[in-house]
Amino acid sequence: MVLTTLVDGRRETRELADGSYIIGRSESCRLRFPFSDVSERHAILTVHGGEVSLEDLHSSNGTFVNGEPIDGRVILSGSMIVQIGQCMLRVSDEVDQGVADVSADGANASCSVGENDLDGDASGEDALVGLEEAELPQADPMRELRRSVQEQIQRELLKRMDMKRLTVQGVDREGLEERAQEKIHQIIDEVVANGRLPAGIDPVRLEDDVFNEAMRLGPLEDLLEDDSVSEIMVNGPSKVYVERNGRLELSDCQFTDDASVLAVIERIVSPLGRRIDESQPYVDARLSDGSRVNAIIAPLSLSGPTVTIRKFAKKALSPEDFIRFGTWTHNMAEFMRLCVLLRKNIVVAGGTGSGKTTLLNLLSGYIPANERIVTVEDAAELRLQQPHVVRLEARPANIEGKGAVTIRDLVKNCLRMRPDRIIVGECRGGEALDMLQAMNTGHDGSLTTVHANSPRDVISRLETMVLMSGMELPSRAIREQIASAVDIIIHESRLSDGSRKVVAISEVTGLEGSQIVMQDIFSFRQTGVGHNGKIAGEFGPTGAMPTFYDTLAGRGLSVDPRMFNPDSAVDVNVVRT
Repeated sequence: MVLTTLVDGRRETRELADGSYIIGRSESCRLRFPFSDVSERHAILTVHGGEVSLEDLHSSNGTFVNGEPIDGRVILSGSMIVQIGQCMLRVSDEVDQGVADVSADGANASCSVGENDLDGDASGEDALVGLEEAELPQADPMRELRRSVQEQIQRELLKRMDMKRLTVQGVDREGLEERAQEKIHQIIDEVVANGRLPAGIDPVRLEDDVFNEAMRLGPLEDLLEDDSVSEIMVNGPSKVYVERNGRLELSDCQFTDDASVLAVIERIVSPLGRRIDESQPYVDARLSDGSRVNAIIAPLSLSGPTVTIRKFAKKALSPEDFIRFGTWTHNMAEFMRLCVLLRKNIVVAGGTGSGKTTLLNLLSGYIPANERIVTVEDAAELRLQQPHVVRLEARPANIEGKGAVTIRDLVKNCLRMRPDRIIVGECRGGEALDMLQAMNTGHDGSLTTVHANSPRDVISRLETMVLMSGMELPSRAIREQIASAVDIIIHESRLSDGSRKVVAISEVTGLEGSQIVMQDIFSFRQTGVGHNGKIAGEFGPTGAMPTFYDTLAGRGLSVDPRMFNPDSAVDVNVVRT
């Protein structure tokens, strides 16, 4: 039997004697493919008396035959294509010349800078016979060639730049980047002058790619510059997904290997004084523009180093932008501005990725410029425009497990900082009790976010988080605290079409018996789904009048009551009297 493999654009054949062959990335496997999407012991191939069978060994990503996942033992024929991660295999009785012949056009050319020539092109066709019928992805020889050239130049750059010596000499980051740019330009000029750069590779683009990989965030730089991308998800070096217009899609961006992804993670977390290693294999961080970053590595991540980046818009969004996006209406925006001006305590609720932090940032823009604002966050993301803002950020424990400063510690401390407003990026634990106490002891006008599926769920979540503080309070006492502290709950949701909408604005009106009473002021009602998958529906007031409406005149504010009339379509503005 002859085994033909296609890995990274390279085709190889080998004879298989009767016996069993473990396939995986472990060094103990007889058929080893050292890639992150291949399990340590992925599958077993058995050859006996002319019959070949394949069985998946409960791998993480599955084993596919002709594009279909297998479950149990499968007998292979010569026309079947096996896919394990990015590797493709076929077992046949004899070598097929269509598979065995390697194109002479250079698809498998090896490239190096210096003594070896950098030449060849990527015009060779490299596919297994029957691959088209099986509809499995083909390797891109040109991309493999570009990556190979890029790796050679990076190695040459490391030889020519003594990064450790430059750092000891006190060269700052800008100086290091400037010197790296000069060296990369010099290396590529030498390669081009000697005629060793393969045809079809743009030297300008190559220079940018090498610089980004060496000094910045590598392949992610282009995605970070792309305004249409709202989220980036790196699932190991070879799979990078992005979110565009609320939809996930696989990008053509790839890293060289796991080490390249780990280097990018280090560049993100090191300036923040955070760390990621085997003893602390996950971390939350932020980019310089405030974008949120989460990274998790082995041994917790089985698919390689995984990075999730939630990008922040380069330009601060305005209420009009939200109206144009269909997130809310003019009257809803004006009502929320009214609540902020009246110093109502507001909780923004929603699921992951629903836009809570973006909405919290927008609401903070309604706070008058003459007030002192203290923000408390796990990773500082809020970008407030007011002149008097104090930003506090939690700190994880050091390598000895000491020195951690939690959100709860910071909430307690900020009460001593004479804040006019307290903004907590997210309540997710015992800090909820301290936040409620702050709201109940004169620090009105506070804002925070909570993960919840509805305004009513916010109450249950707050109760649970108060119990997480370790204070054994009775349920009624907790609910009294919540009813007294929280005034408005804004629930934002990410719908099935990827759009984000404020689906409810509710007022907490008090406590009756042991139940907290709430009323919806505005809501979104879904009426259907369009032919293009877009959610159809309408925003509108419920007809309920907020309990504080009669106090507006005494606060120097005036609002047309038609804002709360479901039969009125008039856009109403909050007016100072």
